[in-house]
Order: sequence, then structure tokens, then C-alpha cells
Amino acid sequence: MRVVGCSLVANALKLDFPILEALGSILPLCDELIVNVGPSDDGTLDLVRGLGDPRLRVIEGRWDQSQGSAMLAVETGRALEQARGEWSIYIQADEILHEDGVEPLRSALAQAAGDPSVEGLLVDFVHFYGTPDWVGSSRSWYRREVRAVRLGAGLRSRGDAQGFRVGDEGRRVRARPSGAAYYHYGWARPLDALRLKQATDDQLYHGGAGKRAPLGERLPADVGLRRFAGRHPACMEPWIASRRGRMSPGFGPRRWDARRLSLVATLAVERLTGWRPFEYRNYVEV
Repeated sequence: MRVVGCSLVANALKLDFPILEALGSILPLCDELIVNVGPSDDGTLDLVRGLGDPRLRVIEGRWDQSQGSAMLAVETGRALEQARGEWSIYIQADEILHEDGVEPLRSALAQAAGDPSVEGLLVDFVHFYGTPDWVGSSRSWYRREVRAVRLGAGLRSRGDAQGFRVGDEGRRVRARPSGAAYYHYGWARPLDALRLKQATDDQLYHGGAGKRAPLGERLPADVGLRRFAGRHPACMEPWIASRRGRMSPGFGPRRWDARRLSLVATLAVERLTGWRPFEYRNYVEV
């Protein structure tokens, strides 16, 4: 069984993505690793090539920002189109496969190989917010997504590349839990990187118009924040230690509105019953 890793990244140094840690976290599972590097003016191309692994293959996309956030799905698709094998493991530049999940994911791939009804494998997500000490647990943070896809099954990256769908009709992926977890550090980076992230997001999602108040020293509080009680991936410990002094010192108030009240209500239901109302899913578990 041939497994190909796929990722994409641009301006990794400016945005302070842990891209080398992300790529390294899936390498133990990969026969080849394809990285789509977008236009960057900070040395990202050399950074990725510096991974120095013979399995690495770098492609360069044009990354047409006139497509808005759909550009991320298009460029993810460009990487997947290059993959030749039975399965592809997809990882974004701010996601890390925890080392405890390597063997469970390997086993899940082997078990699914002979079952064509399984089109993808799910990984659980741990979303850090503000600092690596806090995680989001409300419905605004997705609990799991498809991150291993069966090549040749017609899966396509969707929306802003959060997940995948099947074919032109956009059918949800038939997926099975893998037992692995991705740790997501997109909102747990130094403040200067988060401010640049906000400007980049405004360009992609809102045509350059700022839709949110500029980030201050304290990030707006989120519903359901809780202290992280687990263990970070080993590869992230040096990354975290070197950046702690530049991260948000805490959380500031956020205006109450109908959406926040809804998140509080659904979080209460989830904590009481284990069921998450109105959960958005790109997949159907099989």
C-alpha cells in the first residue's frame, strides 16, 4: 500500500506556521510527501526544501487570490492531483499529527485498504486558542475531520479546505474514525503572526474589508474554553517554548449576541448528553 502525504503553505515564516513540524509528523507514514508552496517573499520555499528528506516533492502553485477562500481548496486539489498511490494523508501548515496517533492511523489505513466502502479516515482535533495552554471545546471548533483520503475515489477539497466531499454533487465522505489526533495551533501563535493572519483572512474571505476588530494584546474570550490537560506532540515542545513570551497574555471580553448564546446552550447539551446539536460534518461515519 502506497501512502502519499499532501500539504500546502505560503509565507510560513511571516505567519509563523510550524510547517516543518507538521510535515515531519506525517512523514513516518508516507512513501512520498507532496507540498504545494504558494508565492512567498519570506524564504518559505527554501524552508520547505530544507526538510531534506528524499521523499519530499515540492510543487509551486499560482495561488489565485481572486478566488477568495476557495483558493485553499483549489491548491489542496492541485497537490492531491499529483499523488499516486492508494491513500493520501493531508495536513495543513498549522496542524500536527500527535506521535501517539501514528500507529493507530497506520493500522486504520491497513484495515480500510480492503474495504472500498471507506473513502476517508477521520482524525480527532484539539484546537488551541490564545496559547498552547487553552483549548476550544464549543461547536465553533470542529471535533474531527477527514485527513486521510482514498485516492481515485473522487474526493475533492471543499470550501476553504476544512474537509472533503465526493464528486461534483458534493456528497459527504464515507469515513471511519482512525483513533489519531491532529493538534491545531492556528490560533495559538505569537500575536504578530495572528494579526497578520487576520489581515490575510480579511483578504481571502472578505475581499480585503476588515470584518473584525483589530486584535489587541488579549484575544476575545471564546465560549467553552478550558485548560489543556494533555501532552503536546514532542516535536512542538521546542516551538512552543521559544514563542511563549510573544503570545497573548490572556482573554478579553467579547460582546454577547445570539450566536454566543446558542453556543452556550449547545455546549450545555453536549456536556450533559455527549451529543453535539447542529454539528457540521463533511462526512458520514461507516
